[in-house]
Amino acid sequence: MADGPPRTMVSAWRPPVAGIAEVFHAHFTDYAYPPHTHDTWALMILSDGAVDFACDRHRHGATGTGTVVLLPPGVAHDGRTVTATGFRKRVLYLDASVLPGDLTGRAVDAPVFGDALLRHRIHQLHSSLGRAGDPHTGDAFEAESRLAFIRERLHFHLDALRPTRTPGREAHRLAATLRDLLDSRLATGLSLPEAAAALHAHPTHLIRCFKRTYGLPPHAYLTGKRIEWARGLLLEGRRPAEVAVTVGFHDQAHLNRHFTRHVGTTPARYAAM
Repeated sequence: MADGPPRTMVSAWRPPVAGIAEVFHAHFTDYAYPPHTHDTWALMILSDGAVDFACDRHRHGATGTGTVVLLPPGVAHDGRTVTATGFRKRVLYLDASVLPGDLTGRAVDAPVFGDALLRHRIHQLHSSLGRAGDPHTGDAFEAESRLAFIRERLHFHLDALRPTRTPGREAHRLAATLRDLLDSRLATGLSLPEAAAALHAHPTHLIRCFKRTYGLPPHAYLTGKRIEWARGLLLEGRRPAEVAVTVGFHDQAHLNRHFTRHVGTTPARYAAM
C-alpha cells in the first residue's frame, strides 16, 4: 500500500508467533520519526539505504550492509532519512518473553550490531513470517524456530556488554512517577496543573525533569503511547474512528494527524493487506 510522503510504502501485521507483537515493513524516501518510545523491543534491519537515529539522545547510524539495530523498550528514539533514495526497513517488535527488560541499559549503550549472521537470521525470519504483509503465507513453526536462534544471538551480544551508564528512564523518581501517572491515564489524559498538583511539583520543573530523564516532554510521550496503543487495536481489525476515541484522541482527524507523523501512513491504510 502507498500513501503519506511521496513513494512511501508501509505494511504491518501481527503474526501468530509468540513473542512478536508486530511486523513492520516500510520504504521511506523523505521522512523523520519524532522522538517516541515503545513498550516492546524494536529489532530492525535495512534492505537498502541508511538511517540516522538517536537512542536516549545519543546519535547513531545504520546501513543495509550487515548491520542490525536493537532499540530497547521505554527509551526515547527517533529516526530520519540521510540519502535522497531513503531507506527500506523491516522491523520486528518483540515482547519481554524474547528479551527481558533488565537488558535495556546494555542495548542503550550499543544499539547497533555489525553481525552478518544475525542479520541473515532476521532476514530468514521475515521470510517465514509471510510475504507482502500476508501472514497466511508464513510458517509459524519455522518462525518460532528462527526466533529462538535470533534470541540466542542477541543474548550473545548483550551478555558481553556492561552498561556504562544508567538509561534515562530510571534516572529520576519524580519523572518515573509522572510516567506511571500518564500510563494510567492514556485514554482520559490529564492536564499539566493536575499532574503538578498530584506530584506536588512546579509545572515547569516537572516538564524539565521528565524531558531530562526520558528525552522527550510529557505531552510527546503521551501521544506516542496512544499511537502505540492505536497500532495494536488497528491490527486487531478495529475501525479508525473507534480507535481514535478509545485511545484518547478527539476524533479520527486528530488520530490521523499524529498517526501519520509517527508511522508514515494513515490509520485506515496501516493494517490493510
